[in-house]
Amino acid sequence: MFRRLYDWVLHWADTTHGVAALFALSFAEASFFPVPPDVLLSALVLAVPKKWVRFWIICTAASVLGGIAGYLIGFGVWEAVSPFFFKYVFPQSAFEAVQRAYQHNDFLAVFAAGFTPIPYKVFTIAGGVCRINFVHFMAASILSRGARFFIVAFLISIFGERIKLFIDKYFNLLTIVFVVVLVGGFVVIKYIWR
Repeated sequence: MFRRLYDWVLHWADTTHGVAALFALSFAEASFFPVPPDVLLSALVLAVPKKWVRFWIICTAASVLGGIAGYLIGFGVWEAVSPFFFKYVFPQSAFEAVQRAYQHNDFLAVFAAGFTPIPYKVFTIAGGVCRINFVHFMAASILSRGARFFIVAFLISIFGERIKLFIDKYFNLLTIVFVVVLVGGFVVIKYIWR
């Protein structure tokens, strides 16, 4: 099923509705859809490299708006919709792990989820349920989603298919390395400013 969804998402790059599909996919993925927008973003940039900035901005804006929608789902209607999400979108154990992560550092938790392959949607909804600081949520979402999609769009616009294959192959490893460096930076800052 996931492969069919992946192929369905990818086919939009060959239509006149590719940009609208990128917006819709980026929005939906941030709150409930399983396929990340990087797939369609990559295909659109490969097709028209000169428009990579436009595609990056659309993808980022829609994803952040979708994150707000996820936050509002968690904040306002979670009790009514939680059975659907636990059955079709993510397991309850993942949700509970995110709730524990928010007790340590809500900004860093959202940032890590927004930048890495960790399901961002779990963090957006759990953010609303836990009523985390909305300013932290927005700042982390804009920075992480913007950085992630910028890297994908920029590198593909410059290096084309070669970098896409490299990113696809090593994406998880690259994002883990980046998050380790980022967390290390926060730890150093924390101890410097004590």
